[in-house]
Amino acid sequence: MSRKLDLRTGQPVWSAYRAPRPETAALSRDVKADVAIVGIGISAAMIADALTEAGLSVVLVDRRGPLLGSTPATTALVQHEIDQPLSMLARRIGKDRAQRAWRRSRLAVGNLAARIAELGIDCRLAERPSLYLAGNILAPEALRAEGEARNDAGLRSAYLTAGQLKDRFGIDRKAALLSYGNLALDPRRLSAGLLTAAIGRGARLYAPVEATGYESVRDGVAITTRQGPTIRASACVLATGYELADIVPRGGHRIISTYAIATRPQARAIWPEAAFMWEASDPYLYLRATHDGRIVCGGEDEDFSDEATRDALLADKARRIAAKLAKLLPQVDPKPDYSWAGAFGTTPTGLPLIGSVPGKPGFLAVLGYGGNGITFSRIAAEQITAGLTGRVDRDADLFSFDRD
Repeated sequence: MSRKLDLRTGQPVWSAYRAPRPETAALSRDVKADVAIVGIGISAAMIADALTEAGLSVVLVDRRGPLLGSTPATTALVQHEIDQPLSMLARRIGKDRAQRAWRRSRLAVGNLAARIAELGIDCRLAERPSLYLAGNILAPEALRAEGEARNDAGLRSAYLTAGQLKDRFGIDRKAALLSYGNLALDPRRLSAGLLTAAIGRGARLYAPVEATGYESVRDGVAITTRQGPTIRASACVLATGYELADIVPRGGHRIISTYAIATRPQARAIWPEAAFMWEASDPYLYLRATHDGRIVCGGEDEDFSDEATRDALLADKARRIAAKLAKLLPQVDPKPDYSWAGAFGTTPTGLPLIGSVPGKPGFLAVLGYGGNGITFSRIAAEQITAGLTGRVDRDADLFSFDRD
């Protein structure tokens, strides 16, 4: 079984925009496939698209339905910059491994953009630069060193002084790193497009279906369901987001709470290039603009996962975030049109966990997305597809459950 969580509360901004709803069927009898995926969110959508493109038959199940878990709660800043700064990650896992992780993240963002274009998915995709603002974790000199570490890894990043930042972007901070090649998009529309593509290749979606048991058997895996039928497959991918199945190790992974707001549309108040912004601070603030000029802003994380405690703080957290937004961008109307809270999974290094579940042959899992959920989901889709089609992914060791 999986741990059941109230993954989000409030009203995410994506409810303001229409998105297709992939069709599902009731699970009325036993089914078989090459791969079973538990979960039908954005991670599962990417994995299903990749697996069906590789010629594998796929069945997806979800106890809620498509895109009803954490997917609508994401703020969808698709960045290659990992939560853990490269200079700090190198001290934790070594320079070579840290550089490989950052490069793979950069590659994943590019591959995702290419896949969206290839499939012609209308998810309001736009390329955006990003500004990493100096803060209490990385002051200006440390931020300059971070930029040098990125450039040394072949990841172009420009250091902006306070004057340059003010002149170019109108932001009053001591320094920032400027990077290019990140993506703004609508996560529900992206997920629906990927699922539609997978369905066109034969993927089958069943919901609501609750998986209650996971067993390794001689010819693969067997998944029992509360509805009665059994799903048999050669392999099973657990893409349950922050609701971890009981068979998945919890060591090195924790669930915390995060908060976000979105303003009314105010296109004339959007800053130059609609650059993503992220503070090198704790607590941090991050923001982006939507296609119609809303400002999506979040942060104020709390180190607990209790839903009642999380939800009780939503109004206060929304006020705090709005106040920070007003201070950073005095020209905008910071009043929230939408506010929401959600569960948020993270690891000590900021890197996700992707790969085979220890002690459970045939089962794979993806978790610990941090602030790079969509980027890491793309990496998961690539690595899981490689493993299930007999290919070697040279970066699998960076994200596996048995990594150091």
